[in-house]
Amino acid sequence: MRVLTHLERFDPRYRFSTWLFTIAKRLYVNACQKHKPRYDSEIVDSWRDSSEGRAAQAAIGGEVRANATDALTEAFDALTEPQREVVLLFHQQGWSISLIADHLGMPEGTVKSHLHRGRMRLRRALNSCDRHRAAVDEVWN
Repeated sequence: MRVLTHLERFDPRYRFSTWLFTIAKRLYVNACQKHKPRYDSEIVDSWRDSSEGRAAQAAIGGEVRANATDALTEAFDALTEPQREVVLLFHQQGWSISLIADHLGMPEGTVKSHLHRGRMRLRRALNSCDRHRAAVDEVWN
């Protein structure tokens, strides 16, 4: 609908598909920002799937996972949108740097910079709060 209502804004010097996918991507990003999803984590998934401590997991697993998820959600909120998108595509979806660069339409070096800075910002956000640090330590131990 957005494409049809703003068709006069299309610049014929560029590919129509690029313009269309840009609109779709922005709508998706705006919807994600509006709904503030909770982020899954390999840490939480690997802890949940381990065979050790099934009895303990049943008793306190839900609370530990919730604490870790809350800590990660708050840490992800500290990232910029490009950093968040690159970190999630790389770590959660397992995409390569080149695939992310093609998907986002940016150079590989820029993707690597966003990934590096995003990781550093996540680390700082998780270590800046004792509650977050304890929640992550609880998952690892």
